[in-house]
Amino acid sequence: MSSGPPFALPPAALPPGLPVFPVEITAPDLSPYLTGNTNIPGFTSLDSGLAGPHVVLVSLIHGNEFAGAIMLKELLDGGFKPLRGKLTLGFANLAAFARFDPANPIASRYVEEDMNRVWDDFTLFGVRRSAELERAREIKPIIDSADILLDLHTMLWPSDPVLLCGAGPRGRALGLAVGTPALVVADTGHAGGKRLIDYGRFTENSPQGATCLLVEAGPHWQQAAVEQSRATIYAVLRNAGMMAGLGTAPQSRFAEIVKLITARTNRFEFVREFHGGEVIANAGTLIAYDGDEEIRTPEDNLIMIMPSLKVSHGHTAVRLARLRP
Repeated sequence: MSSGPPFALPPAALPPGLPVFPVEITAPDLSPYLTGNTNIPGFTSLDSGLAGPHVVLVSLIHGNEFAGAIMLKELLDGGFKPLRGKLTLGFANLAAFARFDPANPIASRYVEEDMNRVWDDFTLFGVRRSAELERAREIKPIIDSADILLDLHTMLWPSDPVLLCGAGPRGRALGLAVGTPALVVADTGHAGGKRLIDYGRFTENSPQGATCLLVEAGPHWQQAAVEQSRATIYAVLRNAGMMAGLGTAPQSRFAEIVKLITARTNRFEFVREFHGGEVIANAGTLIAYDGDEEIRTPEDNLIMIMPSLKVSHGHTAVRLARLRP
């Protein structure tokens, strides 16, 4: 596996202990699409007029992850029309995105709370309020009408792209059929709350239920993440019969999370700078300290999924996955 880029010392404007993250792509101008045509700002539906699934592509669940938004704008700018069914393109956390500053790019992930931790009925139908929760409630009708949903994300720390399919069989089947990124991972989410991919519509047991995939397309603010977002979007659209042409035959590997490691203290430290996708060959390998506790791998040949090299109490530090047939 490749190693991550060297880290520079952070300027004073960034939180202490974080490196400088270069911003190599420009945030897209979404002004032509802020109104949309669905009565939900930022969401535009393209209807073929023919029978077929409703596919929803969602970007900007995190306001500073705009590689996917670049690709949705590209489809809209190009006048894309699905060959069948209905396609809805959405820009979710517009309030956070509006605050993006390339001098401090991590600051606009959200306004008040992580929008990818609120997707459970108790939270959505509860009395608590925040900018992100109100926006989730606003876009919920679109989410509830999706047959297939692709949630577009990128990653802060060095990692190979990965396609998350949730825990159910429908997600696994679609992920393997889409085939890009090549590593498809089944997981059950974060301790801090439910993601969009964990929403009940996508996890209910009915075989005919809706399906959601989450692509982590590569490092934030790098062109490679835009290219991976494009590849995944096109593969989903081809799979749904909405786009002509044949993609590369999938060469997917499937893995399941066997251990989710959540920081129990604010002194969680990895023993070195791990790269997402790296395989730890031997059980019992020391990978981190959580305060005074040693964190070791529980079995051989586990894949490091999206290690967060700076993590605070209650947040996911890393997921360890086992390849499955």
